[in-house]
Amino acid sequence: MNFSFGLGGVLVAILYVSRAVRIIRQFEKGLVETFGQYSRTVNAGLVLIFPPFQALRTVDMREQVMDVPPQEVITKDNASVAVDAVIYFQIADPAKVVYNVANFSLASIKLAQTNLRNIIGEMELDQTLTSRERINDTLRRVLDEATDKWGVKVVRVEIQRIEPPKDITESMSRQMKAERNKRAAILEAEGLKQAAILKAEGGKEAVVLEADGQKQSQILRAEGQAEAMKRVADAQKYQTEVVYQAIHNGNPTKDLIAIKYLETLEKMSEGPATKILLPLETAGLAGAVTAAVELMRDSTNAGKKA
Repeated sequence: MNFSFGLGGVLVAILYVSRAVRIIRQFEKGLVETFGQYSRTVNAGLVLIFPPFQALRTVDMREQVMDVPPQEVITKDNASVAVDAVIYFQIADPAKVVYNVANFSLASIKLAQTNLRNIIGEMELDQTLTSRERINDTLRRVLDEATDKWGVKVVRVEIQRIEPPKDITESMSRQMKAERNKRAAILEAEGLKQAAILKAEGGKEAVVLEADGQKQSQILRAEGQAEAMKRVADAQKYQTEVVYQAIHNGNPTKDLIAIKYLETLEKMSEGPATKILLPLETAGLAGAVTAAVELMRDSTNAGKKA
């Protein structure tokens, strides 16, 4: 009997120690209650309490996520949109979150939904769809201020979905399509305009270049012709000077000149359409011709006598 009593006492002691010695994990904090009243907060590690007079509550101190269910919200321009969000929060004071609010999750969700209706109700539909960052920041500040007395820090708020009604979505889709078509038409018109301008400028430049080329060609041709005429004139001048110098150097007589003159007239008269214009000084010409005839006659008589 003594053995049974001793064994029972050991079991009771083991059971009591197992309830009295508690382990707090790294991401938790413990709240020790004595006779149902909060007495102290303990950190991670080994904690000793005295049941049944004391009890221990553990609180997760990690950052947590909470979904805000979708709800219908009316915008400033009377458009109905479905909105839902995600709240990221972290407990800063475990005593406050346990003793100052009965159901923190439900209270936070209702507070987020109410403030979402207030924030979006002050905005028009277009602003609501393009101002997610503004809504997120405003809602985070409002929730952070409201949950401060609960010992909770709201880290950030993200709007997941802002969905207008189907008819508004279809109207927006048609509007966007029309806007894209308008931009495409404008870009196409600008492209055609630019192409026409470039084509006209190219044609103008081509005409200018062609005219300039023709001008340069005519100038070069004229310069070439002038140079050729100059050289021909120089050659004729040189030829005349040489003939003139040769005639003076040979000192021809009037009779020789008259004979050459007659030979030239004979060659000129060989053509069928040749017209011979005699000079006005016919007497001088006749005298020269008579002198030539007499010279030829004297030469003939001298030959016969010999």
